[in-house]
Amino acid sequence: MLPAVAAYYLPWELQCAVQEGESVRTFGRLTCYEQDKSTATLTAQHASKDHHVVINTSLVEPFHPIIGAQYLVVGETETAAGVDMMVRARVLNCVDGVNIPRLQKAILEQRSFFKEREGQQNAT
Repeated sequence: MLPAVAAYYLPWELQCAVQEGESVRTFGRLTCYEQDKSTATLTAQHASKDHHVVINTSLVEPFHPIIGAQYLVVGETETAAGVDMMVRARVLNCVDGVNIPRLQKAILEQRSFFKEREGQQNAT
């Protein structure tokens, strides 16, 4: 079962900032879907580099992929053969039309707010 709020990670942060079994939210453009393996690949660009996130779709099938569309994923991280990190999707929604730079800005502002609030709670 997912906690009330899963941490929101930008796709390029998943490789280095997340431990196995952690609940995460992330996003990306669907670039590949392999129905026989129940995997999808989401891609996001940061600093002129493409970052790929492999998604296990077995819990959200039947899945009707739209290659090239933006997707939002909520799930848990896990290790898998051949990939550094995989997200086992519990929620996989097409969010095509979302302004990605604004989404990234909102994520960073939310983090800043939570850090500030945590600092205030620790001070009391």
